Amino acid sequence: MIESFSHPYIPNSTRKIKEEIMREIGIESVEELYADVPRKFRLRRGLNLPDGKSEQDVRRVVEERLSKNESFQNTPVFLGAGCWPHYIPAVVETIVQRTELLTSYTPYQPEISQGLLQALFEYQSMICEILAMDVANSSMYDWASALGEAARMASRLTRRDVVLVPEIIHPERRETLRTYCEPAGIRIKPVDYDRETGQLSIKDLKEKMSNKTAAVYVENPTYLGLIETQVREIAEEVHDQKALFVVGVDPTSLGVLEPPGEYGADIVVGEGQPLGNPMSYGGPLLGIFACRDDMRLIRQMPGRVVGMTTTVAGRERGFCMALQTREQHIRRERATSNICSDETLCSIAAAVYLSLLGPNGLKKLGQVIMSRAYYAMQALANIDGVKAPVFKTPHFKEFTVNFDEAGRTVKEAHKGLLKRQVHGGKDVGREFPRLGETALYCVTEMHSKEDIDRLVLALNWIVRGES
Repeated sequence: MIESFSHPYIPNSTRKIKEEIMREIGIESVEELYADVPRKFRLRRGLNLPDGKSEQDVRRVVEERLSKNESFQNTPVFLGAGCWPHYIPAVVETIVQRTELLTSYTPYQPEISQGLLQALFEYQSMICEILAMDVANSSMYDWASALGEAARMASRLTRRDVVLVPEIIHPERRETLRTYCEPAGIRIKPVDYDRETGQLSIKDLKEKMSNKTAAVYVENPTYLGLIETQVREIAEEVHDQKALFVVGVDPTSLGVLEPPGEYGADIVVGEGQPLGNPMSYGGPLLGIFACRDDMRLIRQMPGRVVGMTTTVAGRERGFCMALQTREQHIRRERATSNICSDETLCSIAAAVYLSLLGPNGLKKLGQVIMSRAYYAMQALANIDGVKAPVFKTPHFKEFTVNFDEAGRTVKEAHKGLLKRQVHGGKDVGREFPRLGETALYCVTEMHSKEDIDRLVLALNWIVRGES
């Protein structure tokens, strides 16, 4: 039987055309298309769905529901924790919406993709410059997947099976790392931190280092916004044990912090979302991946690397994919990674953003973020019963706020802030119970003095029990 219903947007849904298609492929009923599916698994009734609506009606329903959302434009949002609010110049959005970039998935054929390949080459070059590294790929899915690939890469190179990571990293990043490592037989071991400063415990690191350690991973700044001040000492300890030093970064900090390549990083990963990409409800993100100039490392890199060459006469530049050691291009058992894609459009947005910042822009951005974050910390610390930050150490962009002495929970504080049209930070006490009633707050160049004062005033009322 053929349904008499014809869909208004699908011309081939008319009865006559359906009959022609069925005759052509040699079937008498649509049911025959599902003959390989056992009858007991087939639904013998219609779906419990409402009747279809016109495009005009659907648009009205969707817009009505979307209007209930609070946007960052009219509500100060102090939530970061891996996806941060940053200003995106209008030029970035204009360029990435050009059809030759917006519709290009991946440049498989260099002879017709020179523009896209050049844009990715520029991205790689700028990433290497800000990280002080030698080679970068044209992106990963996000920070977490880049970290997972770095751990597996380190294990392949060292032929060791233990990776040491800080006890306090983003829980989702840690779970992604475990997902990457467990099938490969790689063990993840946490390294403790100093209770007063939050810095990585060098003592615990030395005790856990062994001839089975493939890599040591640190973040600078850390998940809680701490600036790791012992990176050179950590690098020396790692290299003394012939392991690889992997560093995770927020690229917006590199205008004010020393780049990881200058303190001994072998592999650098990070999150490029702050570089011209919107939060977009949590994605897509942009994974950064780079390494130092060592062909053993470069050949083991996951993902794509775009290279630049010249014609035989040496007069014209040309761009092409290089070292594509992915499962699609070589025998699967020899592939360095099964990643088959990247974040091309996000990479191009990052390249445009970095080019707009210019030689001094990244430094100015970092200074603005740091100064506003410190203003917020000092103002919040003046509220009775509130401790900000929890750790006595330098911070960048993000910092912890504790409510234990105030006798308030993070949930109470958050609900009170939302009532006052302010979005607070993330509850990290649930992730790390040792921290108590603590939230992670984020301050960037998007937060004005008025926004911060509004947050402080609201929290002051909440702590004092005022409605």
